Amino acid sequence: MLRKAVNWITLEEEQASRGIKNTYYLVAAVDGDKTVGMARVISDGGYVVYIADVIVIPEYQGKGIGRFIMEDVMKYIYEVISNGAPVMVNLMSASNRESFYEQFGFVKRPTSDTGAGMFQWVNLDK
Repeated sequence: MLRKAVNWITLEEEQASRGIKNTYYLVAAVDGDKTVGMARVISDGGYVVYIADVIVIPEYQGKGIGRFIMEDVMKYIYEVISNGAPVMVNLMSASNRESFYEQFGFVKRPTSDTGAGMFQWVNLDK
């Protein structure tokens, strides 16, 4: 429901369930019985962390929910995952939302020493 609300690719329920099951940490924002936002933390257990599925449904955006979610996620990463050791925290921002993540210390790519980053979806024609 959240992915659909922000026009992201929807997933089969079984696929989404596996993803949630393999998530290190998940935070959700709930209003009554309705989930209005979420984010997931995925890690290799070593030095790579990925923040995925940062979503706030449109009618709840601009109310501080995304900030709350990201503050909670970053607290978890700093306190639990890194435990004082260096870790590389990655995320992919939605278009034109980079400034939101910059307030949490993220740097837009490319930089003078990093590439732009890349991705691909496979099997979208199912």
